Amino acid sequence: MVEQKNNVFWFKLNAALRYVLAHSGSVLSQLYVVNEYPKSGGSWIGEMLSESLGIPFPRNRLPILGPSILHGHMMHSWNMNNVVLVWRDGRDVLVSQYYHYLFHNDRGNSRLVNQCRSDLNFSDYSDIQTHLPKFMEYVYETKKHPRMSWKDFGDHWLSEPDCINVRYEDFRLDPVSAMKDLLTRLQGKEPELDLVRRVVDSHSFEAKSGRRPGEENQSSFLRKGVVGDWQNHFSLECRQKFNIYAGKQLINLGYEKDESWVRGLDKRNG
Repeated sequence: MVEQKNNVFWFKLNAALRYVLAHSGSVLSQLYVVNEYPKSGGSWIGEMLSESLGIPFPRNRLPILGPSILHGHMMHSWNMNNVVLVWRDGRDVLVSQYYHYLFHNDRGNSRLVNQCRSDLNFSDYSDIQTHLPKFMEYVYETKKHPRMSWKDFGDHWLSEPDCINVRYEDFRLDPVSAMKDLLTRLQGKEPELDLVRRVVDSHSFEAKSGRRPGEENQSSFLRKGVVGDWQNHFSLECRQKFNIYAGKQLINLGYEKDESWVRGLDKRNG
């Protein structure tokens, strides 16, 4: 496996190889594709799958020709098998994107941060409530990183019947049950419960970050590890704007029943 290099050629080569392998029809019987919109928890779930199934998960490396977990943000579904789709509330995704795109962390995101800061040129990046509406426009309209929005991803993949759908929130609420269910659906039989518990414990937020969920570290890829953090950052303007961009997708995915959430309390204005 070839380690990640911070240049355009390496990233394009990595993307091309992953695309070819993912669309090979899983000729390799033990090739599992974990597909997500960025910042939805796919890396975490991929790590747990890797340990549970005893096969490699080549992250930040070129993929391998052999049984493995293949992680990506793919929009073409033809000739793909063993696909696990990871969903997350798009409002929490947006907040996570803000911090990942605009603050340097320990996962080598400097190239992305430099590009996004150059494009946006905010006066104070730590003032997320002021800048989140503009950042949302940047994500949903320019579609640079990646070349799709959370809504675009949902519009395509929600119509795919042969994928296994999981939710980040379920893994946060009850990771043992969520992981046990995923492995059962992938393998056609229930896994050993002790194995699932060991895997979940070794990949918990506490084990990986050294912090409890909710204890924030903006310079860490594992920033906060909570569900519903968007409520701490969305102003009324942000709620209204997100509803225009992707409100129907929240309902389609079951995160909201209707649009009443838009009229919720604006925490910045009291």
